[in-house]
Amino acid sequence: MQQETSVSTTTTTTEEVTSRYIDFKLDFSFHHFFAKEGHLDLLRDFLNSVFEGRKVIKQVRLGKTERKGDQKQNRKTVFDVYCTGDNNEDFIVEMQKGNQEHFKDRILFYTANLVQGHGKSVEANWDYKLPEIYFVAVMDFVLDESPNEHHIHDVLLVEMRTKKQFYDKLGYIYIELPKFTKTLDELETNEDKWLYCLRHMTEFEEIPVSLSNNSTFKKLFEVAEVTNLTPEEMDAYQRELKRKRDNYSHEQYILGKGIEQGLEKGEHKKAVEMALKLKARKMPAEEIAELTGLSKEEIESL
Repeated sequence: MQQETSVSTTTTTTEEVTSRYIDFKLDFSFHHFFAKEGHLDLLRDFLNSVFEGRKVIKQVRLGKTERKGDQKQNRKTVFDVYCTGDNNEDFIVEMQKGNQEHFKDRILFYTANLVQGHGKSVEANWDYKLPEIYFVAVMDFVLDESPNEHHIHDVLLVEMRTKKQFYDKLGYIYIELPKFTKTLDELETNEDKWLYCLRHMTEFEEIPVSLSNNSTFKKLFEVAEVTNLTPEEMDAYQRELKRKRDNYSHEQYILGKGIEQGLEKGEHKKAVEMALKLKARKMPAEEIAELTGLSKEEIESL
């Protein structure tokens, strides 16, 4: 990470926590920054930076993050962060740490759940008018078949023949953090600064000078300070941090076993190919077994 002169303050180390600032890419941290009444200015600033002036959000209100299904047996929906804007727009904001099967389907399901919820809360003479609904997904991975030149994807309903927007009240914004590779000196927009902090928060030793004069980012770093967490928050953060490390260790183990098995399969395939060639030359099975490491029974079955 590129070095920059920084504003210094004191720090202490905490068990299991090796960085001064909390990891933004954990569910606990995402809630800590964006889903508390005292931090709504951070959420508003982040959303405004992502929409880049297309929408200007003056205030946000937190809503219930849990939605129950119509029937008792139906699955409930739980959002990371759910809020409404000053024009009653709905915003779902989610941190996704790893890719998963049917990821796009799940996001569509979440917004469909919101649409359905609006239909259930109206009078009998409702005219089907809906509020704007937006899903913002911050992802610590790259989508399959995603173009390399873009780290943000703005997805809308478009009429394919004319390429014009068909419906302007439903949108999805996907942010692929691994593709955001700007250095500290290259940050230009507010969006750049947010994405840089999202990706690199645990690498900072203090707030960079270029961000310290901005009241929003100054508050962001204060909120992110590990030593500012309450004992309950620290306990929750440590638990999730441990879970993240355990998951990573397990993933590395599975990956290593997969590579090992792949190598074993490759070696076995080579041995079989050699055995077939030697067998074609009428070499005795005992000698082929000695040369290839295959069993006599396996060679005879080839």
